[in-house]
Amino acid sequence: FLDISIIQSDILWEEVSNNLNNLEKLLYNIQETDIILFPEMFNTAFCPNSNFLAEKMNGETINWMKKISVEKQCAIAGSLMIKENNKIFNRLVWISKNGKILTYDKRHLFSLVKENNFLSKGEKRIIIEEQGWKICPLICYDLRFPVFSRNNVDYDVLIYLANWPTKRIDAWDALLKARAIENQSYTIGVNRVGIDENNIPFNGKSKAYDAFGNKIFDAKENIENVFSFQLSRKDLKLKRRQMNFLKDQDDFIIK
Repeated sequence: FLDISIIQSDILWEEVSNNLNNLEKLLYNIQETDIILFPEMFNTAFCPNSNFLAEKMNGETINWMKKISVEKQCAIAGSLMIKENNKIFNRLVWISKNGKILTYDKRHLFSLVKENNFLSKGEKRIIIEEQGWKICPLICYDLRFPVFSRNNVDYDVLIYLANWPTKRIDAWDALLKARAIENQSYTIGVNRVGIDENNIPFNGKSKAYDAFGNKIFDAKENIENVFSFQLSRKDLKLKRRQMNFLKDQDDFIIK
């Protein structure tokens, strides 16, 4: 089994220290878990035009994540703006239970709000091995691009860390379920709640689906909280034995 803890938080605009303090209070009640997941840009809210807030990999937020990983003895992941080699990325940072740090830079930047004008896009996804599970972590807008998400490497879990607004939440629900079905993998969506500085509301609806697209977890709307659930490797293998669609997929090459 793999124990997952989702942090469905309200995120203050451009207030890094206050956001980390708030998250630490929410995390207090987690006794035992394997992975903690935060929403997209959990330390600043989704404000790519405020890229002056970008940190380095040895900055305040990463050091805080390392501390939490050690304290809770688990892996931890979230996305934030990172400055590296004179570029700024919306970077998903994954700190494994053993302390190893892995990163994925958001490939699909949200042009509707000109994220691409302020940040640089990533080139490729990563597959993380955590406690024997293969995990593909992606960010928000990536959810709309199925070829990039496709399971051509036999991963077990697909994760999207997001700031997905209430007005498009029906698409969030439909696309998460579709990604689970077409990739025959557990699929997890982590979303924020609250209203941001641009007066855009977010209602959360973080959720998880199994390899057949059955909903196994659904967070309450508009509630800031920690939600936990468990993934079963035995169930995943059973479903793939019952109906192995992945072996018949086309051999697309993603450049």
